[in-house]
Amino acid sequence: MEGLKMSIGKIVGIMSGKGGVGKSSITSLMAVSLSNNGKRVGILDADITGPSIPKVFGINNKRIMSVDNKIRPVKTVSGIKVTSINLMLDNEDDPVVWRGPLVGNMVKQFYEDVDWGELDYLLIDLPPGTGDVPLTIMQSVSLDGVVVVTSPQDLVNLIVKKSIKMANLMGTNIYGVVENMSYFVCDECDKKHYIFGKGGMEPKLNELGVDLLYSFPINPDFTELCDEGRIEVFGKINFDLCEKFSHVVENKIGAIKVENCCI
Repeated sequence: MEGLKMSIGKIVGIMSGKGGVGKSSITSLMAVSLSNNGKRVGILDADITGPSIPKVFGINNKRIMSVDNKIRPVKTVSGIKVTSINLMLDNEDDPVVWRGPLVGNMVKQFYEDVDWGELDYLLIDLPPGTGDVPLTIMQSVSLDGVVVVTSPQDLVNLIVKKSIKMANLMGTNIYGVVENMSYFVCDECDKKHYIFGKGGMEPKLNELGVDLLYSFPINPDFTELCDEGRIEVFGKINFDLCEKFSHVVENKIGAIKVENCCI
């Protein structure tokens, strides 16, 4: 296929050292926050063997279309463009039992053969770890940088260093770290409870020369709406949080400069 002429402002990878830290949820919330702030956003779900982006947005019953030899992404309720392997399967719970090279080729196709149109941000939700897919993306996609998602536990603090060191090794810019499940706010006393410990992340990141961008609390409403495919509803009822997160992301990533690119 000939290269598609598209206008994409910033291409940002979202990665984590291990699974279970809420990377896809944070990716989705980042997209919703930026979209609510008037930005045109797309998500490339690069987690081929464990895709979850369609479910979070409630579009798991839709299918990617091919029109004039171009793959057209599926749009969410608010207009966020999404590509995911789950939007190509007959049943969303069908396993993708592929070896590494085939997975890497699929990810490249999602980037190269999809007509993303005009975007301010393309967010790439990477699978956890430092394996084939993150390596493929860092080698073949012109990433502006990555955001690393983690949680406060010591084991995760150790593993997140691997993601940071991988990005450094590949010469990929690191915007910073988002700490998920950082604390819990009690409904009765409105007090923050640091279930996994307090203040352990930022000093370690300072040693690595990486910023802590944001700390998200444990939020049962957020988890429930993600499970129900209604994350965009969370974006509406928690507008202040999303607006603050959007500003943090944009201020760190820098001014958007949309350029025509042919890939």
